[in-house]
Amino acid sequence: MSKKVLFVLTSHDELGNTGKKTGFWSEELAAPYYALADEGVEVILASAKGGQPPIDPKSEESSFQTDHTKRMDNDTVLLDKLKNTIPLDEVKMEDYDAVFYPGGHGPLWDLAESSTSQKLIVDFYTANKPVAFVCHAPGVLKDVKVNGEYLVKGKKVTGFTNTEEEGVQLTNVVPFLVEDVLIKNGGIYSKIEDWNPYAVVDGLLITGQNPASSEKVAEELLKMI
Repeated sequence: MSKKVLFVLTSHDELGNTGKKTGFWSEELAAPYYALADEGVEVILASAKGGQPPIDPKSEESSFQTDHTKRMDNDTVLLDKLKNTIPLDEVKMEDYDAVFYPGGHGPLWDLAESSTSQKLIVDFYTANKPVAFVCHAPGVLKDVKVNGEYLVKGKKVTGFTNTEEEGVQLTNVVPFLVEDVLIKNGGIYSKIEDWNPYAVVDGLLITGQNPASSEKVAEELLKMI
């Protein structure tokens, strides 16, 4: 029986008021996708609005290319899945074994504010299914509560660091800082040196610090399912 994992992507493409574009970070989709798909896991893609989600143009620059992103660029099956993502409000938790949220700056604007996304995460979590997030995606947990308490409260978590946000010079552009919101909501936040792979597991919750951590998060998710 093949396992099915839902990937949830942003549909937001405006980088605040900068006039620049954003979206999801390509490595954070590609690396986890192949880590799971190569092990026989069926990966289904959804996005806030459905259809083709925006790719952060910066993540397509040559300096950010990896073996995974190059493979994605030539993978007609995956590119077709991307063109036809399921709208988030049509997703049923019962159809999947776990959910994974790739990052990029986009999710901070749409998925973090989406009651549909919040409910979906709670549905997975309370059904005893793993929920995984990498880089900026832990920010989508900002308003997620289980039984009246923030899901991250008292749990070990990580996510894009304040110094990493400073490094990309977007501290004053993003609607909130991932590190700050995880700490504010009672998460036991930890991090390692900027841009190094780091993933944290606490029960069903898996979080990764930055793009380099995306494969690590997928490996932890694979162990759980």
